[in-house]
Amino acid sequence: MEMKKNVGRVTPEECAEIQALFERKNGLAELAKIVTADNTELYEKLVKDMGETGTKFQAWWDEKAKKYGWESHPKGNWEINFQTLEITLVVNEV
Repeated sequence: MEMKKNVGRVTPEECAEIQALFERKNGLAELAKIVTADNTELYEKLVKDMGETGTKFQAWWDEKAKKYGWESHPKGNWEINFQTLEITLVVNEV
């Protein structure tokens, strides 16, 4: 069962930051599906970029959670609605 709870909001600027990271992360994941390890230089660059983007993505969530004091849960994660700027805690009680 999934439980969702609105736990806060971010500013339009903060939303733009995470949206750019989200889109980059997804784009890199799509690229990873077609880049093979045969192309060593491109593959290494992709792996490095994916790592850096993932770190920045997680750092954004950690920083904003601390700044705003968002409720959390061990089996949960936060989601953002890019239109409303609202942050939702999603808990999977499986």
